[in-house]
Parts: sequence; C-alpha cells; structure tokens
Amino acid sequence: MTFVLTPGALALDDLDRLLAAGESVSLAPGAVAGIAAAAAAVEAALARHEPVYGVNTGFGKLARARIPDDQLRDLQRRLLLSHAAGVGPPLPDAVVRLVLILKANGLARGYSGVRPVVVQRLLDFANAGMLPVVPERGSVGASGDLAPLAHLCLPLIGEGEVRMNGERMPAAEGLRRAGLAPVVLAAKEGLALINGTQVSAALALVNFLRAERLFRAALAIGALSVDAAMGSDTPFDARLHELRGQPGQIRAAAVYRALLAGSGIRASHRTGDDRVQDPYSLRCQPQVMGAAIDTLRHAAQVLAREANAVSDNPLVFADRGEIVSGGNFHAEPVALAADHLAVAIAEAGAIAERRVALLIDASFSTLPPFLVAEPGLNSGFMIAQVTAAAAASENKSLAHPASVDSLPTSANQEDHVSMAAFAARRLGAMNDNLRTILAIEFLAAAQGVDFHKPLGTSAPLAQVHALLRARVPFLDSDRFFAPDIAAAEAVVEAPALAGFAGPPLWRD
Repeated sequence: MTFVLTPGALALDDLDRLLAAGESVSLAPGAVAGIAAAAAAVEAALARHEPVYGVNTGFGKLARARIPDDQLRDLQRRLLLSHAAGVGPPLPDAVVRLVLILKANGLARGYSGVRPVVVQRLLDFANAGMLPVVPERGSVGASGDLAPLAHLCLPLIGEGEVRMNGERMPAAEGLRRAGLAPVVLAAKEGLALINGTQVSAALALVNFLRAERLFRAALAIGALSVDAAMGSDTPFDARLHELRGQPGQIRAAAVYRALLAGSGIRASHRTGDDRVQDPYSLRCQPQVMGAAIDTLRHAAQVLAREANAVSDNPLVFADRGEIVSGGNFHAEPVALAADHLAVAIAEAGAIAERRVALLIDASFSTLPPFLVAEPGLNSGFMIAQVTAAAAASENKSLAHPASVDSLPTSANQEDHVSMAAFAARRLGAMNDNLRTILAIEFLAAAQGVDFHKPLGTSAPLAQVHALLRARVPFLDSDRFFAPDIAAAEAVVEAPALAGFAGPPLWRD
C-alpha cells in the first residue's frame, strides 16, 4: 500500500499507521504547484537583488554578510556541512524515517521556497529505506533542530552516512544502490531543510505513541492488581467521577469498571470485609491515571499540530511575493508538551510501583509475604519490587522539565532556546522504565490472582492474565527472575494488552 501525503493533513492515526506499517509514501499531486510557486518567489526576490536572510546573506549572527549571486548554491552546501556537528549514538531508524516524512510534509505546504525535487527526494529516502545517520545530541530546539537536520539532509547532496537494511555506509554508496542522484541545492533550500522542529517533533511523537500504549496497559494491569489485592470496585462508581467532571478520570473509571465486572474474587468479599477503604494506589487509580490521560490528550493536540507545521524561516508567501522572517523554528510547544508528558509517565510508574509494594506486603492482604510459598526459604518478589522502585526513582529525576533551561547560542543572537529535542528524547528512557515497572506489577498481580484460586477474576481480566501466563509460569519457588521480567515487558509492549483498555486514548 501507498500512503498519499496531503501536506498539512497528517493525523495521529496516520502517524501511528506509518510507524507501524512502514508503507511507502507519495506526495499528493495537487501539492506540487504550491511548492513550485514558493520556489519561484525566491528566484524573483534574487532577481530584484533584495537581501533575504539565509538566501543571499549569512546565517545567525552573520546575517549582515551579503553573499554574491555566484556563491549562493555553495552557501547552501556549506550550511549543511558546517551545521552537521551532532554527537552521540544515532537516532533509531523509526525516528529518522518519521523525520523525513515530517520534513517533507512541512516543506510541501508551499511556504519554504524549495523546489518539488527536494520534497520528493526526502520521500525517496524514506521509501527506499535509506535512512540518514543522525546523531542524537546537538539540538537546543531553536533555530530549528539544526545539527540533527543537517545530518539528515547531508545525504541528499551525497555527503554524510546512511543506513540501509541495517548496514551503515557513505551516502554516495546509498544513493548508488537506490539509483538516485545527489541534489544540487538552490538558493534557500539548505536553510529550509535544516531549519524546523521535525527532529524534536518526531522524537516526541514516537515516544508519545509508545506512552499512550503503556498507559492503556497500565489501566489493564492496575485493574488486575485490584483483584489480586482483593480490593473494591466501589471507588470506580460512575457517579463519583461525573461529579468531579474531569474527562480523563471519567474515562479511566469506565475502563476499570468494565474490566472488573463479574469478578468472582470481588464477589467473594463484597460482604463481611472489614476494610472500609483501599489504599490510594488502588482506590485513586481513576484520579491519577485520568489526569495522566488528560495530559496525554493535550500533548496529542500539540504534537498533531506540530507534525503539520511550517516551522522553518524565513517563510515565503508566494501570492504576495513576500519573504517574511519570524521564529516558527522555536520548539517551545514541543518542549512543554514533552515535559508535561514526562511528568505523567513518572506518575503512572510511581503509582504502579506502590501497587507492587502493596501486593508483596502481607500485612495488607491474605497473600503470602513477597507473593511466594515458603517465604524465608524463598524471597519471591522481594527484589523485583526493588527494581521497580529503582525505575520509578529514575523517572522522577528524568521528569525534571527540560524547557526551563536555556543557554544562549550563536553569539547571543539566539538568546532563548527550548531544549525540545532533549525534552522529547528523554521520554524514551522514561518509557523504558515505565515498561519495567508495569511488567513487575503484571507479574505480581497475576501471581496474586493465582493465589486466590479457586476464586476467579473477571472474564476480561482472565484474558489479560492469560496473556502473561502464555509467556511466564506461576512462581512456585525462587528461580532466575530477570527472564520473567523481560518476558513480561514484551507482553506489556504488545498491542494486545493495550487493547483491553479500549481504543487509543487520543480518540474521543
């Protein structure tokens, strides 16, 4: 199948599909005229010998330097070479492919002054699986993601490196294998390619989509923990949540109610249980996860807009023959959305870790200490909870907002920056930690439910339980625990588990 890219019309479902399926992308034919018109407007400005930033001037603090007409193409080439100053390991292939698509999407809206061949070549790279090697560090998230985008676009002109089928090679060799010629950049094209927020946005989007699936997994696992702890479903009564009116909370409570409906474990202690209220980590799940859902939905709106944004500078308004300098490259919206999402990820992990601690504590429930027979001889889940605590603590540190930091660059010309690239990139490590915490909770909750036999959980939670038990057997005595966690992590990441909590949370 081929995905037809209509500039400015990418939806989150489209992005999820493109990341999951890796299908080829073609540009909607109607977009070419607008792209070409903006490129013609740049040529017209040059013919009038007007000074235009980054077209016939230097960059940043060097904007007052005029560049002769016979050096304009060389100016764009040198821009890519000089700005490719990133460091660190390369970005994942999925992120790089998404950056190519987002960059093509923004340029194709027809306000950047590049020729259609430049947009098409970005899509050619994505479709050929020829992914530029882009170091992960080097962007401060203003003036665009300059360094990583320079690395991304160097291969278009035959410089830099690419990966094809997992093999790293010089860009010239990749172009040869793909049957593509290097692009000779025209005026403004190098600047349009490296100016923009697409690396920050792609990192945020990839990690957002993963966090969304983990949040749905957390809802399913948290419901299983309620039964494992012989908790109450009363706190999920719809009337409570309607009175507060928070939409995420209302949605979360509905998921918990649906998952726990018909549980034999819950029915067994509906009367005669002297516990008046459960601990917060059970009782307040809708409030905590609901707030996380609302935060995620806000991030969804910001990131969906940014995926379709024109974020380079200057911008070309071909219908009026104007080229206007501004600051759309400043990635503050992405940085703040990523920071808010980081806090939500940390909180989802923090409350999940508390449920693990609750389940191993025999003073709270009828479950054996550390969820294992013959405690003392066996340590059971003792150190698994420690691992969950370590991951939760690490996420609390990583949740410190990146956007509150700013270091001036370019000799103070660029005196406030967003740090969006790091804000978005660190979400990957936070998602890893959340996955670990949820995997350990899943193991503990399944173990607790098994100890309640012959009482059974609800029909949907029995299916959730079965997903794990297909990979990890009951812990009857101590064994090498790390493989159990790794197997549970794979189940936590699987779309099947997230599906028990309903459709993606960004949808109404």
